[in-house]
Amino acid sequence: MRTPRPDRVPAEKHAKERERRARLPEVAVPPGCDPASVVLAFEVPNELDGHRLDRFLVWRIPRLTRSRAVEITLACAVLADGTRRLPSERVRAGETVLVVRERFVEPEAPREFGLIHQDAQVVVVDKPSGLPVHPSATYHRNTLTNLLVERFGEGGPRIVHRLDKETSGIVVCGMPGGAMMLLNRQFENREVDKEYLAIVRGRMPDDEGVIDVAIRPVTSGLHLMMEVHPDGLSARTAYRVLERTNAATLVHLFPQTGRQHQLRVHLASIGHPIVGDKLYGPDREAAFLENIETGMTPELLARLGHGRHALHAHRVGFKHPGTGEPVSFVSPLPPDLAELWARS
Repeated sequence: MRTPRPDRVPAEKHAKERERRARLPEVAVPPGCDPASVVLAFEVPNELDGHRLDRFLVWRIPRLTRSRAVEITLACAVLADGTRRLPSERVRAGETVLVVRERFVEPEAPREFGLIHQDAQVVVVDKPSGLPVHPSATYHRNTLTNLLVERFGEGGPRIVHRLDKETSGIVVCGMPGGAMMLLNRQFENREVDKEYLAIVRGRMPDDEGVIDVAIRPVTSGLHLMMEVHPDGLSARTAYRVLERTNAATLVHLFPQTGRQHQLRVHLASIGHPIVGDKLYGPDREAAFLENIETGMTPELLARLGHGRHALHAHRVGFKHPGTGEPVSFVSPLPPDLAELWARS
């Protein structure tokens, strides 16, 4: 299914800096810190020159609240010589902000990923559900970013787009330099064909359609959520139903914009949230918070219908940065979702 794309937006001016931000550099543990500490390094782009340090951390780690950023700055932000930093300090373009976390038990995550394609410019990964893409305050070693370094070395492929931790499927990576830049440009200009598979609650009545509603970050409640709102950014998703049961629908999704949580919000907005979605399912954010507090109990699993949201990045198509020819890669529905659908 193909529908006309909305107007494309121009590529961002700072693509090179976005590439550098996509992967945190390895740096030495500053003096006076536990040698076993985890050091996160964030390079300051030109557009954030002169911002307060705590505001910069909120920008770099969007899930942080301002108050939490202040706490992290006071507890963890240091200079290369080990000097502690204050939230009110101003960051400068090109500097590297260091956040040093003392040794902690990192949550378990899958440490194996599939390799769909590899050549001199492009690597296409099949990411398992549960593996975060980028380092965060919680994950460092167990991330796709780090696993790529372990497999390919420091000069290896860089990730050019994101998937949520629970979303499985295709992640496109480019080799540093021209290949990375050309791939970034295609993603930014919406020149990439992306297709997803999802298992949603209920029996969707229409065989195909388009969900065209604006979304924005919520103004109250859990700050990492998005909501439908006329003042939000335009968001458009085409869909085609593949199979139905009385309780669920297997649907093929064609996002035409790339907003955060777009597919999950859009499907919930028409009354068919993705099975297992802790943020946009029937319990809304209550299931997400319960999972943080108690873990995945049998009762919570029964309410959610699956241990993770049933969303899979199925296919991606783009112009190869080396040849300019169209290429396309597919990841089949993973076993956990195939089994979930068989039980539906």
